[in-house]
Amino acid sequence: MKKITVIGTGYVGLVSGTSFADIGNEVICCDIDSNKIEKLKQGFIPIYEPGLEEVVKKNTQLGRLSFTTDIPGAIRSSDIIYIAVGTPMSVTGAADLRFVTEAAKTIGQHLNDYKVVVNKSTVPVGTGKLVQRMIQSHLSNPHVTFDVVSNPEFLREGSALKDCMNMERAVIGATSEKAASIIAELHKPFNTEIVITTLESAEMIKYASNAFLATKISFINAVANICERVGADVTEVSRGMGLDSRIGSRFLNAGIGYGGSCFPKDTHALVHIAESAGYDFHLMKSVIRTNDQQRLVVVDKVKEVLGSLRGRTIAVLGLAFKPNTDDMRDAPSLQIIPALLREGAKIKAYDPIAAKEAVVHFGDQIEYVEEPYDTILNADAALILTEWEQVVSMDPKQMRKLMNMPVVIDGRNIFSPKTMQENGFIYHSIGRPPIHPEA
Repeated sequence: MKKITVIGTGYVGLVSGTSFADIGNEVICCDIDSNKIEKLKQGFIPIYEPGLEEVVKKNTQLGRLSFTTDIPGAIRSSDIIYIAVGTPMSVTGAADLRFVTEAAKTIGQHLNDYKVVVNKSTVPVGTGKLVQRMIQSHLSNPHVTFDVVSNPEFLREGSALKDCMNMERAVIGATSEKAASIIAELHKPFNTEIVITTLESAEMIKYASNAFLATKISFINAVANICERVGADVTEVSRGMGLDSRIGSRFLNAGIGYGGSCFPKDTHALVHIAESAGYDFHLMKSVIRTNDQQRLVVVDKVKEVLGSLRGRTIAVLGLAFKPNTDDMRDAPSLQIIPALLREGAKIKAYDPIAAKEAVVHFGDQIEYVEEPYDTILNADAALILTEWEQVVSMDPKQMRKLMNMPVVIDGRNIFSPKTMQENGFIYHSIGRPPIHPEA
C-alpha cells in the first residue's frame, strides 16, 4: 500500500485518486477550493460520471480516501504526490501552466523526505523539467531528494472510472529508474501494459494520441461532406475502411465534430508546441479548422429545408458534447444554438444531465424541457446534437405525430434513413443521402 496525495479534485484528480484508493492505497485528494472539499466530504460529487459516486463513498467509508484543503500536510504525509490541476487553453492556444507551477512551488516548500512527484495534468513537452526546477528552487530543506514523473491520463468522459480501472496502458516518463519502478509497481493491480519512457516522450504521447484521434474524426467528417455531394453513404464507407486492421473502426463515426475538455485544448496546444519548436503543423491546423466548420453543417441543413428560420420552433436534442456527461466545454451546441438564435429561431432544448450547465451559457434565451417527446411537440424541426440513449430510443412514429413539421436533422446519424422515410420524415443526416417522404 502506498500513501498518495492528489493535488486537484477536478475530473482527472478525483477519478484517478478514487481508482488508486479502490485498489488498496491510502489516498488524500486535496484542493484549494474549500467549498468543493466540503461537498466531497459530505458525499456530493461535483462532476457527473457514471459509477463514481458509489466508489467514492465506498473508499471514504473504508478509510482509504479522504479530502482536505491542507495541501502542505498532505504533501508531508505521502510517498507519491500527483499533480492533477487544470491546464486551460490560453489566448495563444498554449496550455496555461499557472496552477501546475503553483503546485510545484508548494511541493518544494513542504517536501520533508524523498517523494515521487507525478504530473497527471496534460502539459506541454518540457513541463516535467520545469516542475523539477520549480521544486528544487523552492526546497525548504536543500538536502531532501525527489524525482519527477510524467504519467498522462487517457480517460474518456462518461466511462472514465471504467477506463482507469481497465486502462489499456500506463505511460511512465521518469527522471530515474527508481521513480519509474515505484510508479510501475503502483499500476500493477490494473494489469496493464507499462510503457516506460523519458519525461519528454511521455508528455508527447498524450498530445500525439489525442491529436491523432481528433484527426480521424475530422477526416471522416470531411469524407462525409464529399459523400453527400457524390451520392455515397459515409456509414458504408466507414465500415469498409474500419475493417482494415491498419485503420480500425473507432473514431470513424461521422457527425458534427469533437468537443469537450481534451481534444480542442490538446490540438491547439500541439500546434503551439510545434510553432515553439519551429515547425508549422499544417495538418493539425486543418483538423481544427475542419472541426470548427463541421459544427454548423446542421444549421445549413435546417435552413436548406425550412428556408427562413425566423419564428420557427427548433427542438434541440442534446446539449453536452457527448452522452453520459454534463460537460459542455466546447460542445457543438455552444456554436449551433447561437447560430439558430441569430436566424430568429425559437429553441426548445433537452438534455437529461447537462441542462443545468446549459443555463450558464444560454440563460433564458432558450426553453429547457425535461422530456424528449415534450421537446419536439409542435416543433418545425428537430436537431440531434448528442446521442443520449433517451434520444436514440425515440420512436419515429410517435415523433411524427407530435411535430408540427416532419423535419429531422440528425447530427449523430442515430436513425435509419429507411425508417425515417417510411414514417414520412424529411431527414438529413451527416454523409448520407437526404431522405424525403415518398410521394
